[in-house]
Amino acid sequence: MIGLSRAPEIDRPGLMWLNSPSPLSLQSLRGRLVILDFWTFCCINCMHVLPTLHQVEEAFPGLVQVIGVHSPKFSAEHDSANVRAAIDRYQIRHPVIHDPDMQLWQEYAVRAWPTLVLVSPDGYVIGQVSGEPDPERLIQGLGAILHGFVERGEIIPADLLPFPVEDAPMLDGALAFPGKIKPLPVPPAFANRARWAVADAGHHQIVLLDQDGAVCARLGSGQAALQDGTMGEACFRSPQGLVADSHALYVADTGNHALRRIDLADGTISTLAGNGRRGGVIRAGEQVAVGDRLELASPWDVEVVASAGPLVYVANAGTHQLLGLQVQPDGGVQVVAVVGTGGENIVDGPVETALLAQPSGLVLDRQRGILWFADSETSALRGLTLEADADRQQVFTMIGRGLFEFGHRDGETRQAQLQHPLGLCLLPDEQPDQLAGLLVADSYNAVLRHVLPHQQQVSTLDLGQCLDPLCRPLGEPAGVWAENAHRVLISDTNNHRIVSVDLAAGVYRVFCQ
Repeated sequence: MIGLSRAPEIDRPGLMWLNSPSPLSLQSLRGRLVILDFWTFCCINCMHVLPTLHQVEEAFPGLVQVIGVHSPKFSAEHDSANVRAAIDRYQIRHPVIHDPDMQLWQEYAVRAWPTLVLVSPDGYVIGQVSGEPDPERLIQGLGAILHGFVERGEIIPADLLPFPVEDAPMLDGALAFPGKIKPLPVPPAFANRARWAVADAGHHQIVLLDQDGAVCARLGSGQAALQDGTMGEACFRSPQGLVADSHALYVADTGNHALRRIDLADGTISTLAGNGRRGGVIRAGEQVAVGDRLELASPWDVEVVASAGPLVYVANAGTHQLLGLQVQPDGGVQVVAVVGTGGENIVDGPVETALLAQPSGLVLDRQRGILWFADSETSALRGLTLEADADRQQVFTMIGRGLFEFGHRDGETRQAQLQHPLGLCLLPDEQPDQLAGLLVADSYNAVLRHVLPHQQQVSTLDLGQCLDPLCRPLGEPAGVWAENAHRVLISDTNNHRIVSVDLAAGVYRVFCQ
């Protein structure tokens, strides 16, 4: 093809292939349109592209071969075991090349995550697009390109079958890739022994646990979909965050880009915001038309201020914003607060000019009037001052300096480093109305960090001695909650379990698995 560049070979020595029985070369892929998806598993925009690629695979089986090229940002993403877990967590069903040294990234002149590169049936690069493509326009465009190749005889559909991929593992334990764990201040009427709620992302359900870690109830059918109804017929899709008040359990239904409500009286599940489509940036003062639903973008956690019309804070990770949503009597929501412009970075100051980067965990310090949040892509612990006068509210940073500043360093907060934290909670002191700081689920460092804001100090929490017959280190913990000054529960995501830590005794064990 004159004027186009020959695509660099993808079957290289030293590169690991996942989801495929054997490596694939461009020669073996001749006669097909190849889409190389350059991604990294921390990236929210990369996650948004995956459903689109699945639609492409279903629309053009055999004619189009999607191949992921994992090009890591964080040091934890260099570990192939973590990449394997991400493939299973996001249910990726095409071959993936793990390229930790970013060799293919450089040879294909990629500059941003995600980037799609199109390779023709005879091995030439014919297109490249960065960011999130519109699904309908992408499929329409690919259809037109494929029609031309078929017309010219460069693709012969009858000769093509999809390449096999490895079977996904069965996740048949009590939990699969759990997200946040939060307490239930009032036991649900339909499960009166329940004391804890877990976002069971891999099973597309919300699981309620008793004080001993036994499952009391499963909410949701387990099918990945957006559907309201009873606790057995309603559906979630990869929920990550949740929080309860005395009347309801609010769920960040991440894969559905939705905010859901579970009635604690009867288990009925309804949708407060979201329609299953990825929403755009929310502007301050934006009004939602009557009958329409506010469109969210990968909400990752929620926090609530109980009142007659509860105020629910949402970490809207997909637009790098925090939203304050007032729940209305008719079951809808009104946007009453917006933090961040939608730009991705770490900039403090007034809420209308602050920049966030994939906020993924929330906890409210009611006594001090601070909404703390884990800003994952900047590896930061940040806060929002909740002044009565909204014009005086400010975003500030306790730990973190930039999109590519990360690591594992204790000491003074100004020098300390995290690596893609996803969860956090307050750690109560033994004295009433006192706090012993914050606990941070430092996900990509696979540890808990103890932060003392007033002393401006950070340390790594020692979990103590393991009491289980089979002990293993934490695997990308995504949630944490301190029941009191001594007992902490950790959502150990990649190990599909909840871990209970007794800080006073210096021991830990599996709470639910």
